[in-house]
Amino acid sequence: MTQQNLPTQNLPAPGAPDIEIARAAKMEKLLPLAKDRLGIPSDALVPYGHFKAKLSLEYIESLKAKKNGKLVLVTAVTPTPAGEGKTTTSVGLLDGLNKIGVKTMVCLREPSLGPCFGMKGGAAGGGRAQVLPMEDINLHFNGDFHAITSAHSLISAMLDNHMQWGNELDIDPRRITWRRVVDMNDRALRNITIGLGGPTQGVPREDGFDITVASELMAIFCLATDLKDLQKRVGDIIIGKNRSKKPVTVRELKADGAVTVLLKDALQPNLVQSIEHNLAFIHGGPFANIAHGCNSVMATSTALKMADVVVTEAGFGADLGAEKFLDIKCRQSGLRPDALVLVCTIRAMKMQGGVAKNELLPENIKAVKEGCVNLRRHINNMRAFGLNPIVAVNHFIHDTDAEIEEVRKVCNDEGVVMAVSKHWEKGGVGAIDLAQAVKAQLDKNENNVELIYEDEKSLLSKIETVATTIYGAKDVTLSAEAARSLREIKKMGFTHLPICIAKTQNSFSTDPKKLGAPTGHTVEVREATLCAGAGFVVAICGTIMRMPGLPRHPAALDIGLDDDGQIIGLA
Repeated sequence: MTQQNLPTQNLPAPGAPDIEIARAAKMEKLLPLAKDRLGIPSDALVPYGHFKAKLSLEYIESLKAKKNGKLVLVTAVTPTPAGEGKTTTSVGLLDGLNKIGVKTMVCLREPSLGPCFGMKGGAAGGGRAQVLPMEDINLHFNGDFHAITSAHSLISAMLDNHMQWGNELDIDPRRITWRRVVDMNDRALRNITIGLGGPTQGVPREDGFDITVASELMAIFCLATDLKDLQKRVGDIIIGKNRSKKPVTVRELKADGAVTVLLKDALQPNLVQSIEHNLAFIHGGPFANIAHGCNSVMATSTALKMADVVVTEAGFGADLGAEKFLDIKCRQSGLRPDALVLVCTIRAMKMQGGVAKNELLPENIKAVKEGCVNLRRHINNMRAFGLNPIVAVNHFIHDTDAEIEEVRKVCNDEGVVMAVSKHWEKGGVGAIDLAQAVKAQLDKNENNVELIYEDEKSLLSKIETVATTIYGAKDVTLSAEAARSLREIKKMGFTHLPICIAKTQNSFSTDPKKLGAPTGHTVEVREATLCAGAGFVVAICGTIMRMPGLPRHPAALDIGLDDDGQIIGLA
């Protein structure tokens, strides 16, 4: 079935809750749609009902000789409570490019249950630029996160069981670095004590939980290129040290095979559709403030073999998601974006200019102008990588022409293309201007991506490069613990790895209250941890936590079922 002869959708008016729009949208059965749009044979898909499927690893292997399409990275200005809409813009761009005749797929991350029931809400897009089935995607989906949580828990169980039955590897319980995970915001689990109750109940020790999206297994899942690479990376995970202070790996626990078995089916990318029946991979979901913020290499690489253009997004602002996409995902996979879209909203510029969330509706050109210092910083940060961004103004219905013109002046001054995109309101038709701007840049073939630090640099030098070049900091300080950890990581021979900085998403600095484009601040590194399987070193800064807590009024309080058994309150 081609785009031209698909039935017209009778959707609620713009402004209706996303769940109502998604529920009113007519989905096409996925197997025939995938064959029509991308030539995927039905036996290459593992269906999860009529509207979700996984793409088989055997079919993915058969595509490897094909030529790659072009890759578009969608990132954004610094997040605000008003929302920027990277996922919504990515889906809108998918639909817009297909509207102008460019065969396009989108690759997105899977939502975590933590934010869905916390304060961020879902991550399937919004308005008329959504991927479907929205409720499934935002909840259990195809079980990938459960598989990752279970696989991570298996390592934890085998580690403690090994210590219970004689501890042949002589693991030092004081030096275990492998924490447990759960896919929920639960601050009470950050620090716990386990093994209490006597000799038959395990070895007592301190432990704790991170959220599943911060698990090293999640990072490995999203960076692995195939099952063999997945098992190798799992085996390389360092879970702690023995009493001689030598690292102990999952391979030495003999757990790598069983963990790979648990992840085998999950590694197959998930295929779904947009409201306009364009195809999307949704696979993997590390956060960008505490992890590397990108969907899986498997999904991105596979999509590039199947479509002429692939749109993908990186989490939070460009200082986090895009930097990690480039310095970690691109460094490890060899992928390089051919174009970059920098999403901005008038509302975000107002907030960066000091306007409170409840005062965003009235026109405020002065605040937009002042807030655009944030946009300028992100534009120039992306140029440090050799990428000249296209600024996409994600249009809100209360934006005024004068406010939009203020952003256009900044873009003209910086020499970048700007497109106002109304995909939230109008779907693909509303994103045609943005799609044409992206196609024009792809046709020029001008971007020449350069990573901002070399593998040979010291770990501290890499942190300093990101902090000074991207965050605008004057220097970096290390706690005594972080300095000791970096020395140990160097001694173990992992200096060549890239850095994954965990910090607040709300500011270029480590202080979430510093808006705009602060300079001259100090980046304080509290901890440094080695993720040998994932292939990076995490530098934890400021007060950032790898296990979030629920807010005073969690979204879960508003989620439930109506009298007809329909889900309500899911944003």
